[in-house]
Amino acid sequence: SVLLNGKVLVNGGRTGNIYLNSAELYDPATGTWTTAPSMNIARSQHTSTVLSTGNVLVSGGRNSNIYLNSAELYDPATGTWTTIETMHIARIKHAASVLSNGKVLVSGGHHKNIGYLNSAELYDPKTQKWTNAGNMMTAREDHTSSLLSDGKVLITGGYTNGDTYLNSAELYDPATGTWTVTGNMNTGRWGHGTSVLLNGKVLVNGGRTGNIYLNSAELYDPATGTWATGPSMNIARSEHISTILSTGNVLVSGGYVGTGYISSAELYVYEIEAS
Repeated sequence: SVLLNGKVLVNGGRTGNIYLNSAELYDPATGTWTTAPSMNIARSQHTSTVLSTGNVLVSGGRNSNIYLNSAELYDPATGTWTTIETMHIARIKHAASVLSNGKVLVSGGHHKNIGYLNSAELYDPKTQKWTNAGNMMTAREDHTSSLLSDGKVLITGGYTNGDTYLNSAELYDPATGTWTVTGNMNTGRWGHGTSVLLNGKVLVNGGRTGNIYLNSAELYDPATGTWATGPSMNIARSEHISTILSTGNVLVSGGYVGTGYISSAELYVYEIEAS
């Protein structure tokens, strides 16, 4: 998570069978890492979301075979972690987005007993409480969640029922608290990257369908609710990072392909491809 002060917080995860509660801070100004205070609970497959207050909300995930509904807040000013009210449902591989009103929408994921989830909930930083946010049209995990310029949230892809790789997309409207279907992507994918471009369109890139790793990309137009094919990446990759830069370009870095992890990066040039 990129903090408001420009530093990057890395927290949790796992090394082999060891689940981590440790955290570290990267300072781009010096290029150095420092140890940060540890989370209260070790977890992997959680979400980490920077709030408008500057605090970081960590929710869900798993610790070995225990699926977590717990949540905690990191305060960069004090360097402390505080346990807050639990989510209504324990979930892993979910998605989270900060809404225009400062609340956080958590959607989908997987529950140990229920299976794939279509439920969603809202976290309010002012009250530190969770409330239900209705159900998505489709249960899904390993999907993406993007805040659009009109305040709605676009949910894309993921997978459900084991080997069903989703090309479906849907919209959450915070003003009405409702979910609606929007146009399908051209390709079902999970582990993909998403970035909201300066023109309001959404770039989806990479991911995988089954054992096929993708280099394809597509663009969602909120004005029409339709998808158009974008230029393919140079390298197929999944579970990578897709970052919108101040120039409007998108930096795609790292990820995984069937033969191993990827260290390369490439740039989607917004001025040429999307303006």
